[in-house]
Amino acid sequence: VQLQASGGGLVQTGGSLRLSCAASGRRFSTYVMAWFRQAPGKEREFVATINWTGDSTFYEDSVKGRFTISRDNAKNMMYLQMNSLKPEDTAVYYCAAAKASGWPKIGGYDYWGQGTQVTVSS
Repeated sequence: VQLQASGGGLVQTGGSLRLSCAASGRRFSTYVMAWFRQAPGKEREFVATINWTGDSTFYEDSVKGRFTISRDNAKNMMYLQMNSLKPEDTAVYYCAAAKASGWPKIGGYDYWGQGTQVTVSS
């Protein structure tokens, strides 16, 4: 499967953005999907993940209550609604897909998108 992330941009503190991840290929609904991010000089870190059917999600603590991950299997799309953005959310955001079940660690993801830049100004 090929992944294409989009929707990043420049936003002020407290603003919102919606990231999208378009997946090509079949069997999108069989992949666990996730968002990761990487800030300059830092390692890539987990943000949020969603199961095959979209009825179970898991978030990194710092984004709980502000970010919402969702997916539309009929459209082969995944989303990340980001509200109340903070400067520390500034990073390149990547979408990823895993064939494994459960909540894989970062090394367990099989496919990665190219990333989209999110910049939050203070």
